[in-house]
Amino acid sequence: MLPDLPTVDEFVPGYEASGWIGVGTPKNTPTEIVDKLNKEINVALADPKIRARIADLGSLVFASSPAEFTNFIAAETEKWGKVVMFARIKPQ
Repeated sequence: MLPDLPTVDEFVPGYEASGWIGVGTPKNTPTEIVDKLNKEINVALADPKIRARIADLGSLVFASSPAEFTNFIAAETEKWGKVVMFARIKPQ
């Protein structure tokens, strides 16, 4: 979006950060409901108009299965947990 603005990676090699948005359900939600929600959400995310609007907002679409999203959250938690521990960040 700002082609002349240097990236953080140009100053801090290996720097990586991102934000993400997902849809979750309570832990004991029946599988058939989770699967139905996932199917309908992924159908919506495949719609060219919705994809274009999300792109206009500066984001990318990453549609996945419930298992893939669970794994993604676990990986993000582990990655950022290490950052929190290294930086000795404490809750306020």
